[in-house]
Amino acid sequence: MSYNFNVSNLMDEQLRRIRKMERHLVRAASTLKRLSSALDKYDEAKADIAALSAYYASNDWKQDFADDEAGRLPKNLKRGVLSEDGIWNLLEEHRELQERMKD
Repeated sequence: MSYNFNVSNLMDEQLRRIRKMERHLVRAASTLKRLSSALDKYDEAKADIAALSAYYASNDWKQDFADDEAGRLPKNLKRGVLSEDGIWNLLEEHRELQERMKD
């Protein structure tokens, strides 16, 4: 039995493989750099998330919400934290992201 190796085809295959792996390397390195930066920002935001969680569970939030509903707060006050879903949605998204990061 004789084998007919075509060196040119082997080299083409090798070059395709190397180029493909180079694309994987470049994409992965870029993604990891962006992820590292995002995790740095997330570490900074953890204190904000904890403060919002504590506020949302507090009597202060309940009072602020009630005062807003009663029209006792200034109309021009930015009040995203007093929406019934604003903080809850953020905390839920945070919980879901923590689950994803466990992988």
